[in-house]
Amino acid sequence: MNTTPSSMPGASGAAASGRALVLGGGGSTGNAWLIGVLAGVADAGLDVTNADKVIGTSAGATAAAQIAGATPAELYAAVLAAPLPQGPRPGGPPALGGSVPDHLERTVRIIAAARNAAEMRRRMGAAALDLASDYDGSVRWRAIVAGRLPRQEWPDHELLITAVDARTGDPAVFHRDSGVSLVDAVAASCSSASAYRIGDSSYVDGGYRRNENADLAAGCSRVVVLSPFSGRTRMPLEWGMQLGAQVEELRAGGSLVETIFPDSDAEHMFGPNAMDLSLRPAAALAGHNQGKSLVGRLGEFWR
Repeated sequence: MNTTPSSMPGASGAAASGRALVLGGGGSTGNAWLIGVLAGVADAGLDVTNADKVIGTSAGATAAAQIAGATPAELYAAVLAAPLPQGPRPGGPPALGGSVPDHLERTVRIIAAARNAAEMRRRMGAAALDLASDYDGSVRWRAIVAGRLPRQEWPDHELLITAVDARTGDPAVFHRDSGVSLVDAVAASCSSASAYRIGDSSYVDGGYRRNENADLAAGCSRVVVLSPFSGRTRMPLEWGMQLGAQVEELRAGGSLVETIFPDSDAEHMFGPNAMDLSLRPAAALAGHNQGKSLVGRLGEFWR
């Protein structure tokens, strides 16, 4: 199975052409915000889901797969109609055990101990495999992810889903020719720092490749990036994981790039609260309102 970026369609040095939509990670509330933004933009008369290439990472991988099987309006309505949990409920992989602070503390230690991004990925993968030796939540997580996808087949358009090989620390990019099902690709990408098994391999969250993985849009003339975490990173800036570094690379290659972040009055729903399922409707609504206001900015750019 070849999942290296260099093997993917469109990864050549040809002149920039086509449009790309990049959906970054951001937990459960980030997924709801992404859906809200896409629905708001569509309601205002602009469809950005018709991109030639869609790149999804973590919660953005779920959103990227969801819009391949349902309209943003349908997905947005489903978020608003979902029963609200009583109090905060974790929305991440079962192996997290619902303890977001513990998970954050553990991963912060791993990042701090690493000398570079490659070592961080290897350490993150090794820690995830250690956790999986006590409890492997892959089967349960796959069922949860499958239940979130309106369609479980790869779409006809180019869809790239990111992950990191837990055993080697190597970045992985899944697509329809990877020999991996869409459900497994999404489950791996949004596995956080838990190990998700696909055959004899295991993977951790695509956000450990780079935060939004917008660099995979190289070769596209126009790129729209939706980042629930506002382009921020927990990694040292010298590693170049942050969105700003990715955007610089794209622009240097001839791409025009627009980045979209949550409005300041919605930022409290992300970060430490990103796995709070009770905040999903509010995050989706904030995204929808923001999306409707973006059409003037994005209309000429996208068309």
